[in-house]
Amino acid sequence: MPHVIIVGGGYIGAELARELDHHMDVTLVEPREAFVHTPVMIRGVAVPELVEQALFPYDRLLTNGVVRRARVCSVQGTGVTLEDGTEISGDYIVIATGSSYAAPFKPENAEVGGLIKAQKDAHAALRDAGHIAIVGAGAVGTELAGEIKVAHPSKTITLISDLPSLFPEYPARLGRELRRKLHMLGVEVILDQHVENLASTTRPFKDPLVLRTGTEIPADVVFPAIGARPNTDLLRDLPGTHQQPDGRILSDRRMRPSDLPNVFAAGDAVDMGDPMTIVGTSRQVLWLIKTLKAVARGKPVERCLPYGPWRKAPILVPLGPQLGNSYLPPATVGNALTRQVKGKQLFLPKYRKLFRTGT
Repeated sequence: MPHVIIVGGGYIGAELARELDHHMDVTLVEPREAFVHTPVMIRGVAVPELVEQALFPYDRLLTNGVVRRARVCSVQGTGVTLEDGTEISGDYIVIATGSSYAAPFKPENAEVGGLIKAQKDAHAALRDAGHIAIVGAGAVGTELAGEIKVAHPSKTITLISDLPSLFPEYPARLGRELRRKLHMLGVEVILDQHVENLASTTRPFKDPLVLRTGTEIPADVVFPAIGARPNTDLLRDLPGTHQQPDGRILSDRRMRPSDLPNVFAAGDAVDMGDPMTIVGTSRQVLWLIKTLKAVARGKPVERCLPYGPWRKAPILVPLGPQLGNSYLPPATVGNALTRQVKGKQLFLPKYRKLFRTGT
């Protein structure tokens, strides 16, 4: 069978490796000892007992293939080179290195223990705080505001965005309903305001905030949630790549980011026309599975159907286990569907099944 090397064991890499395990010779290269399920990390700041449930070891993911705990330092058309100098040859390479985010939502490095400590520190700061400020009202910031207020209703929470509305790229009803429910919970939402003195974009801190208007926002702890940063180190060095203004690498319609015809890339690090969200990039996994299975049977990549991005990707925004709103094309939906699809269990059953960890 053809040998495929998958670089990165996140949402795309792990599912792709599992689906190809009986169709190709699979090597998954991932520096962390466990998969981190990010949505639980948002709720985990307010409900810390959930954190351990969101860590999934890779040892049961594959039946036939190999998961190698290592970091890739370079990619060639013939394979990859690891940091220790080891070279792994492959017929096809898929780069799925994802993105980074502020602590305590994603690990800063290969050690998951650092994320667990960051979660504990964040919860301790939250527990001792009277006033919490969240800077950034995308999915992470909005969910965090709701999760904290539901779990700790006595806390004062201010959610700040420099955009004129919540989720302006989606139908207006989504942002209006989420803002209404945040107000109902007691979260103050400040829109169209830039924070002038953001002390850190990568970790919580304890300074009051000053807005562009000069208004001071008191804060015992500030959570920055201003967006993901694509991890493109491996991609930038490939021949013929083009980096977009947002930092992502442009790929062709068959998910090839460079002049190397057997090197594919997917997820947050590449621009395929999809948003940098778990749901937004999930469509890419299905295309890769179908295409690489066809390639393994001898079909040329050029004869496979090209990838088509979402016209408008779904988004799911719970505000705690019971409330929230989502956009599931073509409609904006409310508490019941948001709770059923994501809010109640945060997709934990799906990843328990994927990583074979039981219930």
